[in-house]
Amino acid sequence: MTVSSVLVVGGGIAGVSTVADLRKNGYAGELTLVSADAVPYDRPPLSKAYLAGRRDLDSIALQPSQWYADQKISLVGGAVAVAIRPDAGEVELADGRVLTADRIVLATGGRAARPALGSPSHVLREVTDADRLRTQLVPGARLLIVGAGLIGAEVASTARGLGAEVVLVDPLDPPLAAAVGTEVARWLHGLHADHGVEALTTTVETLLETPAGVAAQLKGEPDSRVFDAVLLAVGLVPETGLAEAAGLETSRGILVDSGQVTSHPSVLAVGDCARLRDHHRAEHWEAAQLDGARAAATILDAEPPPATAPWWWSDRYGLHVEGVGEMRSPDAEHQTVVRGTLGEPPFAVFTLRGQRVIGAVAVEDPNAARAARRLIDRAADVRASDLADPTKSLRTLLRR
Repeated sequence: MTVSSVLVVGGGIAGVSTVADLRKNGYAGELTLVSADAVPYDRPPLSKAYLAGRRDLDSIALQPSQWYADQKISLVGGAVAVAIRPDAGEVELADGRVLTADRIVLATGGRAARPALGSPSHVLREVTDADRLRTQLVPGARLLIVGAGLIGAEVASTARGLGAEVVLVDPLDPPLAAAVGTEVARWLHGLHADHGVEALTTTVETLLETPAGVAAQLKGEPDSRVFDAVLLAVGLVPETGLAEAAGLETSRGILVDSGQVTSHPSVLAVGDCARLRDHHRAEHWEAAQLDGARAAATILDAEPPPATAPWWWSDRYGLHVEGVGEMRSPDAEHQTVVRGTLGEPPFAVFTLRGQRVIGAVAVEDPNAARAARRLIDRAADVRASDLADPTKSLRTLLRR
């Protein structure tokens, strides 16, 4: 089937990557991007530089406004899709307009999870969320953060930099152990206390709005604590409503095949809203970007980008952390190798299965993360002693 028109619903990194890759790889047909925002913007800065006021909205745009015109992409900004009709190739917008295309790509992303705790709270998913939260992050403000994953930890760091008093709660001890391994997770979590954040291993039972602020009852404490603001950073819920209403197959995301095609052959899905069948959803920035590249390849009937180990990054308290692949605790099949000294940046920690690297976490050492990714992708055999020796260049291991 000749595809003469493509319509992408959603202006996050997955949607913008889809249209960018289509044009980059020779697609000359009609191309439309529907975005709820006037100009699509990047989300990672929302918990860091944007929240801190060091960057503005223009500086976090995924592409300059003129880029869309230069690429002959019709950007329908400030628009919300309310229905898709796959058989007719139609997308209906909230203002009544109906757009048509041969292929529809859903890049609807996700919304911040909101557990029912009983009081208005902040979340951090949109630029307007960051704007509202920033107004309360003044010196001496009392902030409770529920959830100590990447977003919660980054906001704790930003808030402390703005002079707020921060309490961070999470039931896991330590948080992020599944992503970075227990030892690194415990060290990272310990940075909060080093920077004046009270980090507690507990949960919030209730939140109650009072004249003095939000009263939070923490499990195991006899009395509630009062805060000026509460941020819920407890995960993401994929936006599957359009897909479900259109009869597409969903289960913890819009189900797709390896080419990002949904249960309807004319509809693809990418980014946080999509889930590859029999796999967990990936919620990292680069995963969404690669989804867009695969969707573009499918539409163009071209070779998809090569598979690569998953990669993510985070920043807290002036430290840059990168992770690739899969970290595991030492056991009969896996061993942990530390390059440098754990807790004294720069350092890196690798997980080996036999003689092959399957995961790594690097603090202030992006070169180690890049090398680890290439070692994983090539399934290269390495010696643990070589990885652990900081005098040995990781590049030499790649040349074996």
